[in-house]
Order: sequence, then structure tokens, then C-alpha cells
Amino acid sequence: MKFGGRRRRRDPELAPDEIFLDSSNLPDFDQSRLEGRLERPISQKTFAGVAVVVGLMFIALVAQAANLEVIKGSTYAQQSEKNRLRPGILFAERGAILDRNGVPLVSNEATADGSVQRVYKTPGFSHLLGYVSYPRKDSSGHYYNTDITGLAGIEAAFNSTLAGINGTLLVEENALGKTTSEGTVKPPVNGQNLTLSIDSRAQDAFYHAISQLADKIPFQGGSGILLDVNTGEIRALVSYPEYDPNVLSSGGPSDVIASYASDTRQPYLDRAVTGLYTPGSIVKPIEASGALTDGIITPEYTINDPGYLSIPNPYDASHPNIFKDWKAIGVEDLRKAIAFSSDVYFYTVGGGYGSQKGLGIERLKYWYQTFGFTKPTGVELPREASGFVPDPAWKLKTYKQQWNIGDTYHTAIGQYAMQVTPIEAARAIAAIANGGKLIKPTVLANQSPQGESIAVSPAALQVVREGMRQGALEGTSIGLSDLSFVHIAGKTGTAQLGLHNEYYNSWAVGFFPYENPKYVYVVVMEHGPSGNALGGIYAVHQALSELHSTAPEYFQ
Repeated sequence: MKFGGRRRRRDPELAPDEIFLDSSNLPDFDQSRLEGRLERPISQKTFAGVAVVVGLMFIALVAQAANLEVIKGSTYAQQSEKNRLRPGILFAERGAILDRNGVPLVSNEATADGSVQRVYKTPGFSHLLGYVSYPRKDSSGHYYNTDITGLAGIEAAFNSTLAGINGTLLVEENALGKTTSEGTVKPPVNGQNLTLSIDSRAQDAFYHAISQLADKIPFQGGSGILLDVNTGEIRALVSYPEYDPNVLSSGGPSDVIASYASDTRQPYLDRAVTGLYTPGSIVKPIEASGALTDGIITPEYTINDPGYLSIPNPYDASHPNIFKDWKAIGVEDLRKAIAFSSDVYFYTVGGGYGSQKGLGIERLKYWYQTFGFTKPTGVELPREASGFVPDPAWKLKTYKQQWNIGDTYHTAIGQYAMQVTPIEAARAIAAIANGGKLIKPTVLANQSPQGESIAVSPAALQVVREGMRQGALEGTSIGLSDLSFVHIAGKTGTAQLGLHNEYYNSWAVGFFPYENPKYVYVVVMEHGPSGNALGGIYAVHQALSELHSTAPEYFQ
């Protein structure tokens, strides 16, 4: 048998002697380190499982890295930058509004959340001062409007002066959103304070008189003005009823704001500047000034006022056209006609009668315009209206009718389609008081007077002033005669309203002191019931009485 040519195959099994042989060596091994133990190789399935797990983890990491770096990388980069440096707003403080004596009419007050809100003096100043809208935030708390903006009155007219310029603050935050530092990039520029020509004492006096009378009668509303005849400075500018600017600025309560919109007395209407009213007889001093200047009449021209003027009817002689007066005044010259507000006298002066030539509608309109009745005064307040004087062209265009003498008569006593604003009336009466200067009214203190001289006879104006003084002594303004602390010259006006003349507007205009005119007053009480004995004169009496007790220097 050959052994060398055949390779012996290895037996995979362990022989018992080998086992015993290893067992006999056990004492020589460190068994805590598994020496002397049999070793089994890790199976391929185990390796495959581990590989799968590691692979999935790697894929997940790669996917997340791609999401962070590629898909959302730009967004997270911006967010990271914002989280690091966030711009904040440094709000500029809006300028305060003061009266001529330094009394705050609008000031600023810090709120519980650190913001600032406007505080308005009320009541009596709402239409004059106006209100604001505050900066607004979106649902996430970010400002989308950073300005405090004036929306009416002085707040709107002088918004750029009062507003100032907001500043910028950079806030640094850590990853947890906590502020680590703050730094001012651009400081805010606070708004300028504004000093008005208004005297809060005069404003209060006219507001109290007008509001109390309006609620008592009742009138739908009213307006009052006190104006310096030489400088144009407005000392009082009242409109009633009014809104609360603190409510409108803050945006609530909502039910109060809703009540303003539904109120038939129109609390949003600024009657002094925007309200248009039929002037009635307050135009007679203007008409008289023009008629004297044009030489239509002399101061001594007299007529007999029986309480009406009768014009023959060319179509029916038995039914003449009757133009009524408010009462029979009798024989009167121009001064007495102004004092007692004779309609018949001014029918004659305006349209002519018998042998007496009248101004005629074109010249009548010229004088109304000369005294500023058809153009804005230029007062620094928004939405000022301008008056209107009808003429033949307007009537033909509007009604497709020809002008007639009755239209001239009615326009001559401030009726028909004529309208003026209270601020226009104040400027016109000031021109009579100051000798013929049509001044520009202003709500700002310490302004250089602006205006223009009008082509009217100084002698004519003196006669008119004398007639107005007589009106306060014994005529239609006699209700002011018992004000012992001042001599007043006045004129009233009544404009009938309604289908059956069941309502009326009651005007009272004039100036004081008579000997050296300084101030013009204008009051119009709007839409009161006919037959009522209390009107504009009563309100003026109450206002001047209160003003005398709080500011007697006005009458010295």
C-alpha cells in the first residue's frame, strides 16, 4: 500500500483526546478573558443585517442634509440671520398741540403695553383738533403700518409737522430667542409742538352756549366763531354736535362709533368750515356797503315799510305779487333798516322799486363775492367749503327758467339759493369792522396777517357800522344791550326752512368793542322749530357772559 501519492483528507471533527487535552490545560488560561473557550465565527447573516441598518442610517443623514442645505437652505439662512439681528422700531413722539396760552389741547400718554396714545381735550374741540390712526400690527404681531397719521382737523392739516420721523433699533438675539444686546442705528426725530391761535377759554364759552341751547330747543346743531378782525387769528371755532376723538383714534368702543354714523344730527360735520347755510339777513350790511359805494342810495334815503312790497302782476292786475317783510317798520333810513333788518328796504336796494334803481343781480353778486362769499377763506383746515350766489345763468341751466325780479329780491335778503359758511361770514363781517380788509383766517398763533383790501368806500363802512350798533341798542340784536361790560354792534339773520317754513336757521353776527373793533363773533343755530324765541343772539349772550368771567381782557 502506498502512502506517499495520496493526500490525506482533514477530519473536521474534534477527537475526544483533543478535547480532554485542552480541558487539561484550563488552569493555565485566564477564563475572565474567555481564554480556553471555543470560538465561533460571526455568521454572514449578522454582517448583512448590520450593513442594512448602517446603510439606512446613512441614507437618512444624507436626505436630511440635502433638505437643510439644498431645499430649505436659503430659508433657514435668512431665519438664522433674523434670529441673530432683528430690526426694531423706535417710535417718534408726536408733537403736542397747545392753545395760545400754552394749555395742552392734545398731549401724549404712555399706555400699559409701552406704546403712546394721544389724549384730546374734550368736549368742544373735536372738529378743530381732529383725530389720528395708530400703527397697526398683523396677526403675528408684526407692524405693517408704523405711522401715527392725522385723519381730520389740525391733526390732518399739520400731520407732517406733528408726526416726526421714526428711528431704527437693532436687537441681537441668541438661538433661544433671548435678547443679548440692543443698539440704536438711527434715533427717532420727534414731531414739533404746535401752538394755535385758539383760546381754550373762548372755545369753552362758545361751546357751552351753543351745545346747551341746541339740546334745549332743540336745534339740530350749531356753530360759533370768535375772530380777531385785524390779524385773522381765530380764538374760537366750535361745531356741535361732535364726536370724541379719543374714541375714534383708539377704534372703540365700536357701538359708540356706530352711533356717530347713524346720528341724524351729523356729528362728523364740521359746521364752522364745511357747513353751508342760507345766510338770511346777515348779508344786508354787505349789500348796504356796496349800494353806498356804487351811489345807488345815500345814508339818508328813506322809504316807508308797511310790512310788504307789492309788485304789479302783468298777467293779472287783481293779484299783485306780494313780497312780505317780517313786520311793518314804518319810515326808515339805511341805518334803521340795518338795525331793524327791513326786508322791504333791501328788496328796494337790491332789485329796485318804482323810481328807485336797485343794484341788480349782477352787481349784487359782485359785492357778495367782493366780501368773500363764494371762495374759500384759506383757513388751514381740511375740506373747507365755499359759498354760492345764484344768478340768471345758473337758474337757466338748473331749472330751464328765466330769472325774474322776485329772484333778485330774495337774493338781496340772503334767501333763495344763496349759501355761505360760518367762516366766510366771519371774514365778511371782519372786513366791515376793520375798514375794508378781507383778512385770511388762521388757526395758528403769531402769524403775520394776510389778506387784501377791497374796493369799498370807508365812509360807507362807517355808516354800516353805525347801523349795526343801533341794532344792538334797539333793533334785532337788542338782546345783547344788557352786556354792560362791552359795546357791541350786531346783525341777525333768519333763514326759513321746510316745505311750510316750519324750521329755521338763526344767525347772529357782529363785532366788539364798537369804538375800536377787535373781535368778530358769528353764531348760527341750525334747523330749529319756527316760533321759538331763543336763537343765535341768546347763544352769543351766554358765550360772551362766560368769556367775560373767565377772560375779561377781551373786553378791555
